Amino acid sequence: MPTVIFPGPEGRLEGRFSPAPRPRAPVAMILHPHPQGGGTMNEQITQRLYKTFVNRGFATLRFNFRGVGRSQGSFDNGIGELSDAAAALDWVQQIHPEAQVTWIAGVSFGSLIGMQLLMRRPEIRGWISIGAPASMYDFSFLAPCPASGIFIHGAQDTVVQPGAVTKLVEKLRTQKHITVHHEEIPRANHFFENEQEELMKSVDNYLDFRLDPACPIK
Repeated sequence: MPTVIFPGPEGRLEGRFSPAPRPRAPVAMILHPHPQGGGTMNEQITQRLYKTFVNRGFATLRFNFRGVGRSQGSFDNGIGELSDAAAALDWVQQIHPEAQVTWIAGVSFGSLIGMQLLMRRPEIRGWISIGAPASMYDFSFLAPCPASGIFIHGAQDTVVQPGAVTKLVEKLRTQKHITVHHEEIPRANHFFENEQEELMKSVDNYLDFRLDPACPIK
């Protein structure tokens, strides 16, 4: 799990990168929660998502947004952080240019950035959004959402009302050519305290489904 430093729009960005174990391996990028709420690439769910994709043979990167850890710059309300994510994906693709498929997974604020990046990068074929802040930010930019993925939310979330995510899912499900999965973890709050095992079971079940060669979603 080597530490990496790579160029971002506001100076260097700090990450952890697990290189591709084989040619043409898929790429995964993991995006952490809100920097002003203490979010870093070492946040527990971010780390667990990283390990999950590494264990499945992805070239996997997690990194600190600008102003977090050793990443240069300062918080930019999501605009600069989207640029950071784009630069991070560029960096991975330079190292691993033969990758055919990219996945993005984000936690809370990181899921907002991930979904915005999805709109700009057609190589992203799958996404996992955990605790998506659908009541705090406008997700109407997903018009249309270009790839299939899953929203996972805590049913006891008091930071982002579960109903806001349900509404977003219902809207996205009216689109053709994509499939949006949605799971609520019954006892989980926004931070999935004491419910991380259930959360990661949902992630693993979804990845088992999507990465099966027989999966109807391409």
